[in-house]
Amino acid sequence: MQTVDEIAQDIVRREGGYVDDPDDPGGATNHGVTIHTMRRLGLDLTQDGQVTREDVKALTSAQAVQIFIDHYYRAPRIDALPEPLQATVFDMNVNAGSNSIKILQRLLNDMGQVVAIDGILGPHSIRATYAAYHDAPDFMADAYSIARRSYYYDLADHRPASRKYARRRDGGKGGWIKRAEEFLSPHYHLPISDHRKRVASWG
Repeated sequence: MQTVDEIAQDIVRREGGYVDDPDDPGGATNHGVTIHTMRRLGLDLTQDGQVTREDVKALTSAQAVQIFIDHYYRAPRIDALPEPLQATVFDMNVNAGSNSIKILQRLLNDMGQVVAIDGILGPHSIRATYAAYHDAPDFMADAYSIARRSYYYDLADHRPASRKYARRRDGGKGGWIKRAEEFLSPHYHLPISDHRKRVASWG
């Protein structure tokens, strides 16, 4: 099993370097850390009294790894989840914030556990996760990643500007879908024909 540091390094690898895509609500981003996160944490790396794109550009991959571990793994209590779930929920938390927890909470309700869908990993949600995991230890991590993939498709359904993250120009799987499937057992990967059917309504 990977260490949290190895998982965080993998997240940095997936996220890539500096980008400032106008279609991305996160704004300027480097190694997966957004300008909004840096402002929230007060990371004025250039020490000019404000957090701007120059600070985002100055962020190192090592700093990004530590931010992810401190603020996207430990702070939201992902470290309290069953170990097989931690990597995919951690990766999703970096990518989608509290929606990563809401996906888990919806899955728990689908599995017979009654929890609030509030995006917070409190004691009740953690206990419910262990109860659900006890009932389906070989399936739950895949179930979460399948739900995560569905979240990406649904988001792109409702936000046309984000469709390029779910579908490549040639119609293949976009970065979001491939990212979710990195955490899925191969036999749960969506066949490309099914992917094309799923996104056909996008035009």
